Amino acid sequence: MIRTRFAPSPTGFMHVGNLKMAITDYLISKQSGGQFLLRVEDTDRTRMVEGAVENLLHTLNWVGIIPDEGVKLGQDGKVVQVGDKGPYIQSERLEIYHKYVDELLGKGHAYYCFCSKERLEEVRKKQEENKQATGYDGHCRDIILADAKKRIEAGEGAVVRMRTPKEGVTKFNDLIRGEVVFENKLVDDQVILKSDGFPTYHLAVVVDDHLMEITHVIRGDEWMSSTPKHLVLYEMFGWQPPLFAHLPLLLNPDKSKLSKRQGDVAVEDYIKKGYLPEAIINFIAFLGWNPGDERELFSLEELIKEFSLEKVTKSGAVFNLEKLDWYNKEYLKRMDNEELAGICRSLMMEKYGITNYELGIMGKILALEKERATTLIELVENVKFVFELPNYDSSILIWKKSNLEEAKNILQGLINSLDTFSVQDWDKTTLEQKVGEWIKEKGFGNGNVLSPLRVALSGQQNSPGPFEIAEVLGKEETINRLQTAIKKIT
Repeated sequence: MIRTRFAPSPTGFMHVGNLKMAITDYLISKQSGGQFLLRVEDTDRTRMVEGAVENLLHTLNWVGIIPDEGVKLGQDGKVVQVGDKGPYIQSERLEIYHKYVDELLGKGHAYYCFCSKERLEEVRKKQEENKQATGYDGHCRDIILADAKKRIEAGEGAVVRMRTPKEGVTKFNDLIRGEVVFENKLVDDQVILKSDGFPTYHLAVVVDDHLMEITHVIRGDEWMSSTPKHLVLYEMFGWQPPLFAHLPLLLNPDKSKLSKRQGDVAVEDYIKKGYLPEAIINFIAFLGWNPGDERELFSLEELIKEFSLEKVTKSGAVFNLEKLDWYNKEYLKRMDNEELAGICRSLMMEKYGITNYELGIMGKILALEKERATTLIELVENVKFVFELPNYDSSILIWKKSNLEEAKNILQGLINSLDTFSVQDWDKTTLEQKVGEWIKEKGFGNGNVLSPLRVALSGQQNSPGPFEIAEVLGKEETINRLQTAIKKIT
């Protein structure tokens, strides 16, 4: 059974690159009926951000990526841990890591390092000056373990480093890139336990992935150079390593690495702007992947069936905001009006103070603009004219070769005709039919009537159809707005 894990660090809001990994992990596990696990990697205590774990979990819940095991949100909204391989928060696993560090030290696969930051910096500068590969120079590599322990007992600070082989190569088959080979002489003696007693990522990830029985490690391309270090650790422990897949980097349109300097990178930013979870998932899944045909719109269930690592590109994927906008517009167009109203209810209440609108009515209001809006925020803003007629110039009431006097007469005629309609007949279809009959009876051109009607009801030249607007405004407000338009002319 495939077991994947998403293992974020709680250092802030979830980056779109992290969501890309979470989605990929989820899809790969679900394709085989496997399990998707969430582990919190919080060993770097200097970068911890309060509330970050909750935000990460809320974001995953929002897009529908729910962990089967590990760290989750309970029904009360608090963080809980579910599963028999925990704890799933690394800061709660320190005894486990120390046990395995002691094992490596005892076998001679690791050693204590007493080098100061100043010495390490000096070594790095000299290596750069000599155009050598930077890395630890092995200064403490041959210190006898017993001597090292005496120095530590005497109060001297130290870290623990892994003793990497310096001959031969380490190679593995990446599920995206194929065979990857590293020369061992270029692999650093990585710190695996810091002086504060916390493990580094390299030790913790190997121990946790093994104990939690992870079968597939899917992560960003920037972790490729760490893989030989991890494989060496697996070999030192005598463990079977998982399969690795390194996803291509997400890039800005100028092909630089996606960063805050060129736009929003936190998923939270896109939630606040009013993007739909369906659009976010579809867009992110397609970054560096496509099904091999012309299809672009996929539900999460369809992605589970279709997604494959074999079709993931090796090159970086450009984060094209225009494409995300396209996805969001498409999903908005297809959404049921009442469902859309439910999603927008809080936004409508916040902006317009609406408290007593039924979802059916609110859905019809939002339907006026849903095919023209890009985001939920834009959609809610665009229906403002329904609640507050904007101030407009009377000149836009004139249709082409018409004039204000004719527009005034037409609007008055419309008032007289509409006033005879019953409330029961006040719907788009009936209004369109009866007003159409009135236009023919009077011998008017459609534009001469519908254009000023549209402007009078919306205060805009470019707006939804006048009959759709009239239906949501109701008979009384429709006639009031026509009377307001006449007053502007006179």
